Amino acid sequence: MSAARARVLVCDDELQILRGLKIVLRDAGFDVVAAQSAREALDAAALHPPEAAIIDLVLPDGDGVDVCRQLRSWSQMPIIVLSAIGDEDVKIAALEAGADDYVTKPFSPRELIARLNAVLRRVSSTTDEPTIRVDGLEIDLAARVVRRDGDDVHLTPTEYDLLRILARNRGRLLTHRALLTEVWGPQYADDTQALRTHIANLRRKIEPGGEPRYIRTDARVGYRFVG
Repeated sequence: MSAARARVLVCDDELQILRGLKIVLRDAGFDVVAAQSAREALDAAALHPPEAAIIDLVLPDGDGVDVCRQLRSWSQMPIIVLSAIGDEDVKIAALEAGADDYVTKPFSPRELIARLNAVLRRVSSTTDEPTIRVDGLEIDLAARVVRRDGDDVHLTPTEYDLLRILARNRGRLLTHRALLTEVWGPQYADDTQALRTHIANLRRKIEPGGEPRYIRTDARVGYRFVG
């Protein structure tokens, strides 16, 4: 996506950070649309819809969570929230409002670009792709078959559903609640222990040596599929 000069909306009320983000993103090959308030960001997105957005959590006329919610009401563009607040509840609120990822300040410019490219890859892949291939792992969505390095991996229906959802949202941080609701239903939205158990079992089957090769953990928040 970066080679095609994808347009990225960046909203932060701190001018120094905004200038720094513009330099980092432009050096990485992106076109940047800058805004310093929630209203400016929403107006800019409506006028020239970007391919992605990076939104600060605290803005002079609102907050990033509300901006995420409003953008998500009409667009599926990837959204990354930036914040100096590392509070778990705030992070979950942003993700549940539609953010694809959450980066805490201070952050590494390289990490931010990597996260941005990851969420852009997710939306650039077709939603009906029959097979997902990542670093030796193959997920045949039509046949519900999983292979690692060419060998079949036998998953339970629940393990397969978790892997399918994570893989189809690769690069995106999914909260415990989102995964539980999607796989088990809203009545199980708080059963994080069951989720951890199934993720552990899934990892043992698809990740050689038990290393977190495909599924990464964001402590107390959720999981993301990388690749």
